[in-house]
Amino acid sequence: MTEGMPQQTSLKDAIKRAEDHAPYLSLGLEVLPELKSLLAAEDLKAAFDFAQSAGAGAETVRQKLRREKRALAVTLAVGDLAGQLSLSEVMGHLSDFADRALEEALADIYTTRYPDADPHGFAVIALGKHGSQELNYSSDIDPIFLYDPDKIPTRGREEPSDASRRIGQQLVDALNARDADGYVFRVDMRLRPSPEVSPVALPVEAAIGYYESSALAWEQAAFVRSRFAAGDAELGRYFLESINPFIWRRSLDYGAIANIGAVSVRIRDHYAGGQKFGPGYDLKRGRGGIREAEFYAQMHQLIYGGRDPALRVPATRDALQALADAGRIDAEKAGVLAGSYELYRVIEHRLQMVNDQQTHSLPDDGAALDRVARLHGLNEGADLLGILTGPVEAVGTIYDELIASDERTTLPHADSALEAALESRGVAQPAIFVEKIKRWRSGKVTALRSTAAVDSFEAVLPDMMIAIAGSPDPQQALLRFDRLIDKLPTAINFFRLLEARPGLREMLGRILSHAPVLADELSRRTELFAGLIDTSALDLPPPTAELEKQFSWREDGDDYQMLLDRVRERVGEKRFALGTQLIESRHDPLEIAGGYASVAEAAIRVLTDATIKEFEKVHGKVAGSEMVILALGRLGGEVLTHASDLDLIFLFTGDHGVESDGERPLGSTRYFNRLAQRIVAALSVPTAAGPLYDVDTRLRPSGAQGPMAVSVESFYKYQDESAWTWEHMALTRARPVYGSAAACEQLQGQIIRILQKEREPEELRKAVRKMRLDIVKHKPPKGPLDTKLMEGGLVDWEFIIHFLQLKTGEALHPQLGKAARGLVDGGHLNKDMVAAYELMTRLLVALRLMSPTCDYPPETSRDLIAKAAGQDSWDELLQGYDMARQCVIDEWNRHLRPDPNEILGDII
Repeated sequence: MTEGMPQQTSLKDAIKRAEDHAPYLSLGLEVLPELKSLLAAEDLKAAFDFAQSAGAGAETVRQKLRREKRALAVTLAVGDLAGQLSLSEVMGHLSDFADRALEEALADIYTTRYPDADPHGFAVIALGKHGSQELNYSSDIDPIFLYDPDKIPTRGREEPSDASRRIGQQLVDALNARDADGYVFRVDMRLRPSPEVSPVALPVEAAIGYYESSALAWEQAAFVRSRFAAGDAELGRYFLESINPFIWRRSLDYGAIANIGAVSVRIRDHYAGGQKFGPGYDLKRGRGGIREAEFYAQMHQLIYGGRDPALRVPATRDALQALADAGRIDAEKAGVLAGSYELYRVIEHRLQMVNDQQTHSLPDDGAALDRVARLHGLNEGADLLGILTGPVEAVGTIYDELIASDERTTLPHADSALEAALESRGVAQPAIFVEKIKRWRSGKVTALRSTAAVDSFEAVLPDMMIAIAGSPDPQQALLRFDRLIDKLPTAINFFRLLEARPGLREMLGRILSHAPVLADELSRRTELFAGLIDTSALDLPPPTAELEKQFSWREDGDDYQMLLDRVRERVGEKRFALGTQLIESRHDPLEIAGGYASVAEAAIRVLTDATIKEFEKVHGKVAGSEMVILALGRLGGEVLTHASDLDLIFLFTGDHGVESDGERPLGSTRYFNRLAQRIVAALSVPTAAGPLYDVDTRLRPSGAQGPMAVSVESFYKYQDESAWTWEHMALTRARPVYGSAAACEQLQGQIIRILQKEREPEELRKAVRKMRLDIVKHKPPKGPLDTKLMEGGLVDWEFIIHFLQLKTGEALHPQLGKAARGLVDGGHLNKDMVAAYELMTRLLVALRLMSPTCDYPPETSRDLIAKAAGQDSWDELLQGYDMARQCVIDEWNRHLRPDPNEILGDII
């Protein structure tokens, strides 16, 4: 057994470690008490039986799969921690469940859409760790969807391409979407050809043609770990058999070997961050980590597998053994790589068990590192580093040899003149810049293959490098610039833009240095950057009515689908510009947050109008009724961040017994529920232009179990008679964002009436504190700068405001700033709470762009974040942040008196 692998213990011991050190597992054990009892009784088989049937009684297939996934994850984790399940067993169970989830979700879609059709004509190919049946606890699955236009069912005038797109989007949503029961698997569709422009599902012959003629070296490597996973098995096998010669080439010319070598070098090139071993080390991408063990095997498989079918095995350890058995690699090295890989994957699972996050990096915080170590059964973080030190160095050394041999034959010489120029500017480690340039000039980067692209790139390259070198964090900016270039389908227009507008080069350097969120968006849609040419892009957005006009404009011939794409494009440009305004310190983050809200509200109005018109073509109108949309949360309060989702409630006016007057009439309740679902899809489903917003409708009456849309009378009745206190707290930020002026005015008036109802103060206080306790239990802070969830953070601040609003019936403004000022004027609230809110909200808006993990940002970004928060320095910001939190804690203690007998009293 490899040193550091888990020793076999009791399941009861594993449960204790899980509860002590892994909040995600602790919550899972808490909500599944029957499963916990089976595990505590040391009955792992019974626990697996329970997990398999955990979805019994579910109302939908989606709900069933989510419940089964949660039970399976907990069972596997406890068995793994106890050393009673091997790594292969854990990965196998997860991968098998992924196959089954895809199969069941797809069958459900077919049953709903085409009840009389067999599930033919659509196939799912698994790639990555799913393809090799090596899934992690928190892995994405990386599928490719294929369809046969001659076999896929359609309905009405639907084209096969439309049918496949809808099936594919619904399948992604069925697994990927989060609800009260969690999610099944995150779904990453970026491994399909040209994901920026290609449809979600590919016609099979076109896909075969692409892989036979146009695919790149990394795509060849990706298919080493490919297999049929779900759907039409005959179609899936046909595709894989057809592209088999592309994957396993019997002879490799020099160019093909060079391509494989270039892919190998990119692993180190892309992820310089997290390379140094120690706290913060990237276990997946760091030197000597998981990726290097995997790619060592894959590269040799690609070279030799064309002639030797025995080497065509997808799982990494199996591949290393097969290569060693065939004499293709050194047996001792194969053993080192396989043993190290197994240890890495086990520790990677520990990292992901803590909070069900798709993380691969060791914590840089000592306490967090200790937590992971103790979850694994060690004493402290130093012990964890100790068991990893040897394997990381050994794998890194083996991989160094592989890279060195390829660099001598595939990469050209460095540009010495550029290196000298960088050195003259005082750039640290100019060799890193030179190596990137050598790779870009190697001819292996997709965006830089044509002569025109190379010419435009070379024209801007020296100045761009100097701009990046002069940015606050040159190495980070360079890494993000490198990723951006790699994801570009073509670089001509982008580099011509940079050549024509020198000021944009410096702006790009700052975005790449400070804003990983914007840098990632730019890598997916470089046209976002073109929107910054107009200097007005750095102005705050116009009023919502003007935004509506901009978003709703159509070209001749544009249909509904085109409008969905255009709104996504225009909203993306506005949101990207707002983020850039923050990085450029053009406006107060509170104003930028208001801009985000205006953009979202305009998008809701435009897309709802368009969706209603489309819906009425088939189902007509319901006489005397209309749709009304109520915004809550940050949208209701008109303060969104770059990462905010939209909290919406759908209501309708009129008689719920009336039927619509279209060709396919519907009763009003069914009519407006279907319409609400269409509107949510219009706002959230990704199209060729990308995603728009995540929409959360769980605040509707009866939550996720209730209908999507209810009549206004039902809404009032529910709020008057059945709503919980927390629902009335949420209602304090409710604001109609769609509907006629009369309907919206009446709705707002009824909300005020409901909120002004008399409440018993002590019962209200207890209910508010209980709700806060539930959040503390189930949603711990992500990091030290989680301004929402930290003690004394914005959630505590908001709870105080909502408590006082409900207690006094005063200051019932959806905008929290106005509400706080109203409560101060009424003598109910400490005036310092207004300043505390503004500082923490500004900080939240800035961190969502610059440090989305809620951890301390890089030192180079700290002064910019401090400035955004209205402080002169980082130290002043931290001091102000602590003072703001203390103000909130003091005010909490004044109004929501802690009870020593309640856990919450020890927390707030």
